[in-house]
Amino acid sequence: MNLSILYRGPLASCNYDCPYCPFAKRVDPPELLRADRAALERFAAWVEATTDVQLSVLFTPWGEGLTRSWYRDTIVRLSHLPHVERVAIQTNLAARVDWLAEADRNTAALWTTYHPGQITRERFLERCTGLRRLGVRFSVGVVGLPEHLAEARALRADLPDEVYLWVNAAEGHRYDAEQEAHWTALDPLFGHSVRPHLSLDRPCHAGETAISVQGDGSVRRCHFIAEPIGNLYDGSWRPALRPRGCTNAVCDCHIGYVHLKPLGLRDVFAGGVLERIPAAWPPQRATVSGAGR
Repeated sequence: MNLSILYRGPLASCNYDCPYCPFAKRVDPPELLRADRAALERFAAWVEATTDVQLSVLFTPWGEGLTRSWYRDTIVRLSHLPHVERVAIQTNLAARVDWLAEADRNTAALWTTYHPGQITRERFLERCTGLRRLGVRFSVGVVGLPEHLAEARALRADLPDEVYLWVNAAEGHRYDAEQEAHWTALDPLFGHSVRPHLSLDRPCHAGETAISVQGDGSVRRCHFIAEPIGNLYDGSWRPALRPRGCTNAVCDCHIGYVHLKPLGLRDVFAGGVLERIPAAWPPQRATVSGAGR
């Protein structure tokens, strides 16, 4: 069995103050941090013990995980397990990256996001250079707000061609044809993000070969369907895995719609689904203008 797990514990604090994020600059009290650390330790122990399943894990914290030592330690720990194919995390890349030298870089990967106004482009690029020097797989992304376009273009120009730059459509923002073309020039797959995908009753890998796990072990089909289908720690998740149609009208988040079977995006991102890297990247085309430096 091959199973992808999106894990989200109680952590909700972040060191950034992005105006488009409801968790910006949130501070978790000590008791919540202790609960998050204990939940992650329990999850890591379960991963270690579950050797009959080929596992891939993506940590999707509401806040920033890599500023917490227990997320860094857990990624290193899980990366060395033979039955873990990939362990990745969504991160703003504000924290140092040298700890990844202790990880198995064939397994560990990062899904990184550049937030203009929170970190300088130069500092962010330094982190990317550190990841490349270590041989860590990573993607880079931005939120497609009009005020971010110039910085996104500059970032694309400064990144090597082999680094995939993805763009998330900004929540609540409408894109006309010209705006969509600007962002698509940076991310050829932007079209999948810019319009919500009809998903009701459509087949999805979620709940079959991909699940969402909460800090208490509750298992859901995905982050966007709240109804639990079992619990990780009592084994009830195993018989619950089966093909299902989606119960939501639309799916508009990459970590959800990448698993919608009719879209075929698992093939597009084969080998890099969790860290959001397309299989055929960089594309066989002319070099991106200004890139490769």
